Amino acid sequence: MQSFATTKDLSSDALAQYDAIIDVRSPGEFAEDHLPGAINLPVLDDEERAHVGTHYKQVSVFEARRMGAALTSRNIARHIETVLADKPKAFRPLIYCWRGGMRSSSMATVLSAVGWKVTLVHGGYRRWRDQVREALEAEQTHKITLIDGQTGTAKTRLLHVLAERGEQVIDLEGLAHHRGSIFGDFAGEDQPSQKAFETRIWTRLRNLDPARPTYIEAESKLVGRRRVPVGLWNAMQAADRLVIKAPVEERARYLMRAYPDLAANTDKLVQAIKGLRQFQSGETITEWLTMAEAGDFHPLAIALVEAHYDPAYDRARRRDGAEWAERVLDTASLDDAALSDLADQICERETV
Repeated sequence: MQSFATTKDLSSDALAQYDAIIDVRSPGEFAEDHLPGAINLPVLDDEERAHVGTHYKQVSVFEARRMGAALTSRNIARHIETVLADKPKAFRPLIYCWRGGMRSSSMATVLSAVGWKVTLVHGGYRRWRDQVREALEAEQTHKITLIDGQTGTAKTRLLHVLAERGEQVIDLEGLAHHRGSIFGDFAGEDQPSQKAFETRIWTRLRNLDPARPTYIEAESKLVGRRRVPVGLWNAMQAADRLVIKAPVEERARYLMRAYPDLAANTDKLVQAIKGLRQFQSGETITEWLTMAEAGDFHPLAIALVEAHYDPAYDRARRRDGAEWAERVLDTASLDDAALSDLADQICERETV
């Protein structure tokens, strides 16, 4: 007999009521995406899940269920003896699997028998995924303002300064683990899956006040290999823009500070430059490679900005063809003091 509760409520307030959110799916499923704050206590690991599934389809449904029950029982016992060993009597976990079926029910049954107040997600991860997709495809009601400007105008850093002042910010590059260009992958960090990227966006977006401004960096539809969801993208295209303008020399200096991994890894820099061959002449690529290998990073940054990134930025704006409401913010410097001053101007703008 079922001795645990079920819920369809996956709001931020509802999730905050539980002491732990337990994802019992396999590690591979968990790595692709999961509910915010969840921990992975799989009742079947990836290999076990594949083996049971194959047996189910090719040998015998009964034998597959018996095999799965044995594996599940051992794995649940291990979790109780390790990760859950110190949980008190008042422990209140929320449990889910792919669709609220046998895997999560097995864990919920055992944990509730221990005496813990267990709740099961009705519909499992699939319910969460449906909510995320529907929310991000819908028309957005948030007051979005884009921080725009050519490459090297410290847009991401300015977002962080605004966030430090309590302003509402969505850092798409941070959520995607990519800085939005061929040079932009995060050193030592893979991009999240598309589903996980969308979960990160929705987790952030749904906790913001729609009546207050939300600042987002102007991006293309793709941040690295991750696609900005259509509802958010449409809202970004319709948003007002604050366009940061700074001298090329200063932008080049900022890029050197923002991309220290490229200066420290010449091989990575060389490969990135070679990736621009479809856009630049062979002579230009050879010249840039020579600069990279010689460590002439400042003149290289200036050359990349003037010959590649600024023309690409101008083409993108012409291609979009939108009539944006924009305000230009000029700055001679992109150091911390200058960015603080820009943040002051932006915050003052919102109070006028």
